[in-house]
Order: sequence, then structure tokens, then C-alpha cells
Amino acid sequence: MQNLFKKIKRKINWTIANLVSMGLILVLLGVLIVWTDFVLRLVMGLFVIVIAFAFFYLAHKIWWLKREVEKYFKL
Repeated sequence: MQNLFKKIKRKINWTIANLVSMGLILVLLGVLIVWTDFVLRLVMGLFVIVIAFAFFYLAHKIWWLKREVEKYFKL
């Protein structure tokens, strides 16, 4: 039981760090949007890619959590 909570805690901490770093990148890109039209198009395309990555990443984390719970309860 301790091992399961330790793994979940580590994954949550890594997820938080990842989300903070993505947020910082988006803030920097938001500042760049103000200056040029080209950067606006570039940023919008990058934003769509980042959102797609977030969905894939969330799906992977949910799958990992499901696998750990099944492994722990031997389902």
C-alpha cells in the first residue's frame, strides 16, 4: 500500500512540475503574441499542439493509474 501511494505521489509531483513549465512557456509565448503577426500564427499553432499533448499526457496518466490500481488489487 505504501509503495502505491509513493508512486502516485511521485507521479503527481512530476505532473505538477510539467504543468508549471508548460504554463511558463505559454506565458512567454503570450508576451510574444503582442509584438508580431507571424508570431501570433506560430503561437496559435503551437497552442493547438500543446493542448493535444496535454490530452495525450492526461490519457497516459489515467491509463497508468488504472494499471497500478489493477496491479495492486490483482484485478
